[in-house]
Amino acid sequence: MSPALALVAVVFVLVATGVYLVLERSLTRVLVGVILLSNGINVLFLVASGRAGAPALVGSAPAGEMSDPLPQAMVLTAIVITLGLTAFLLAMAYRSWQLHGHDEVQDDVEDRQIRSRAGRDETSGSYDPDDEETPVEERSEDARRAHASPAPADARPAGSADARSAGSADARSAGRAERREQRGTARSAERRARGRGERP
Repeated sequence: MSPALALVAVVFVLVATGVYLVLERSLTRVLVGVILLSNGINVLFLVASGRAGAPALVGSAPAGEMSDPLPQAMVLTAIVITLGLTAFLLAMAYRSWQLHGHDEVQDDVEDRQIRSRAGRDETSGSYDPDDEETPVEERSEDARRAHASPAPADARPAGSADARSAGSADARSAGRAERREQRGTARSAERRARGRGERP
């Protein structure tokens, strides 16, 4: 096995282990995964930069025998970024340990509620099915033309289909606005009752 293949195998093992650990819930494991992943990518940069050569100093060797300094500079930059990320994750894990006694990342409460609603096939209280519009592709040709360039209401004949559809659309939007206003009034009354300590 040549040295390049050995380094490629090292890169594969480091990156695979790092990705596996980053997907864990424990912040300590995530931290170790980030470090392994970063080291794997750094080794990959060095493998991809080609064979080792003379230092990239003017006059020390012919230009063709010098090693490429760009991958080395990128690896140094990646090491500094990884150090900062490591410090941040360590601080988060330590703070989580202080507050909860463990460093596991918990599910968000909102995410849990959304997942349970989806399992029961429910919608939230703010969802209004009347707000849904038919996509333009599914409308008739006349409705598509009206959607593209609606004529003013006074320019339409009184008995035309466009006038009737515009009237029903106006009625629907007025109904929606009324329902929103009722919901807003009920919510504000509920908030006022909560502020006074009463039950709504």
